[in-house]
Amino acid sequence: MIVKRNFNPLKVVRYVRNELAFAILTTGIVFVLHKENITAITFPFSISAILGSALAIFIAFRNNSSYSRWWEARILWGGIINSSRVLARLIITFADSHSHQQNFDKDRSEQFKREMINKLIAWAHALRMHLRNQDTWHELKPLLSEQDFVMLKNVQNKPNFLHLLTGKKIYDAMANGTLGGFDSFQMEGQLLALANYQGGCERIKNTPLLRQYDFFTRLFLYTFMLLLPFTLIGDFTKMNIDYLLIPVSVLISFVFAIIGKVGEVNEDPFENKITDVPLTALCNTIEIDLREMLGETYLPRKLEAEHGFLY
Repeated sequence: MIVKRNFNPLKVVRYVRNELAFAILTTGIVFVLHKENITAITFPFSISAILGSALAIFIAFRNNSSYSRWWEARILWGGIINSSRVLARLIITFADSHSHQQNFDKDRSEQFKREMINKLIAWAHALRMHLRNQDTWHELKPLLSEQDFVMLKNVQNKPNFLHLLTGKKIYDAMANGTLGGFDSFQMEGQLLALANYQGGCERIKNTPLLRQYDFFTRLFLYTFMLLLPFTLIGDFTKMNIDYLLIPVSVLISFVFAIIGKVGEVNEDPFENKITDVPLTALCNTIEIDLREMLGETYLPRKLEAEHGFLY
């Protein structure tokens, strides 16, 4: 996620280098033809005005849709943070609340809390890697038992499998007296919320923005950049400033291209790019909060923005 206010112009240009190259090429050709006194290349400016209006509508709709996808993804991960905190609180308080029972085993209770919290942290990291198509599952090894990690490597949807292991652990604790009464019902409610958040993230990941909007936006953009110098050269010639054709035409093309690119890069918020939802930082927040709730003092370092980017 970009958090800095100012951008490096060279990096911005690299995002639209293909569009700029096309605009410079077509404008340069029109300028050369103009200097050769080929007057048939002059078109009415109304052509660009109408096409530019249609292009602006497509770009605006696409950008709004792209931002909605990005913001929904951020809301889903905000819910994941909140539900993780609630579930961790339930795990800790429910396990401690049975200390007065005759069959209470403090070591068993502490081990249960530690295993459950670690599984919850592992689930958040697993969802991050699952959405980003990362193959760094070894990061989860310190959070799981050897048996659980071996089984995890052989399944496709690893976050979903971790929820299964968590559910089994809850009912094992019910059976041995670590939990009791209706403790599992409230925990299951938070597991359901986390499962729903995962499903929402997977929906965004697996369902692209309608391809027709992407295709026609690009088609209209390149058509607009192609026709723009033909419609500007006549007026510029009348004002004896035909030498401004190339910079003005390229500048207008750049503005439309960069606005369109903003929507394009925000379409998919889980691709591990600088414009994505900062999943690594959000998982780091979850891990710090949950370990602190568990009473640990050696906590992971809180991730900060690097060079204006939060990952």
